[in-house]
Amino acid sequence: MIASSAVARWTWGRDEETPDLVEACLRAVTAAYRVLAEHRLAVGTPRAHVTLRKAGASNSLLHEGDTPIVGSVDHRALAAGIEESRMAGEAGSVHASVGLSGTVVGVRGQEQVQDGLFRLGSSAYAGYVTTDLVTYGDFWLPYDLKGRAQAGVHAANAPRLTAALAALADALGAETDPDDPTWFAKPSETGIDNYFDPGGSASDVWDSFEVLYGSGRVSSTRRPLPKRDG
Repeated sequence: MIASSAVARWTWGRDEETPDLVEACLRAVTAAYRVLAEHRLAVGTPRAHVTLRKAGASNSLLHEGDTPIVGSVDHRALAAGIEESRMAGEAGSVHASVGLSGTVVGVRGQEQVQDGLFRLGSSAYAGYVTTDLVTYGDFWLPYDLKGRAQAGVHAANAPRLTAALAALADALGAETDPDDPTWFAKPSETGIDNYFDPGGSASDVWDSFEVLYGSGRVSSTRRPLPKRDG
């Protein structure tokens, strides 16, 4: 199942000595993409949306556009292309964001390409780079978002996500930082956990939240989380 907002989110942040913010941002997002592609959690040739904001004037853009991201892409070539087309001025921040399709093993045990599976992003500021990964899918959970057991789906997909998160930490040179719980699940350093009702059954968060509040993919990856047991 694919939700309209984040099921879980992870971040990786580290200090960055490179003064070229565009290159630093694109190096991080392409390195992360290569990891996901190696685990077949990213397929195809997606286009990253890149925005370059002027220092001291966050509402002023020096560049905004899309650039293709593939496993063999050289981040320096991408950065050079942006530098050629950008407006003059000192960069204050750079952000790249790309929606990803990836392969999952479905309920019938067959691998399939799932659109809208992840969103990958990276931002660079003076002296710091942060990268984040959001999943909109429940294929990594023991129970789907309706609270139904999916042992085979979980067994086939969860280890892939766990391996990818560890590889992302290595590639990005930072520890995996799970974000706050969402309405749908609770991320950890190695994967995602379901919510459970007081009686011990997996919660039907789909009917509780997606059906009531899901009105299309939203830009924010966080929503206020009601107090829940478990």
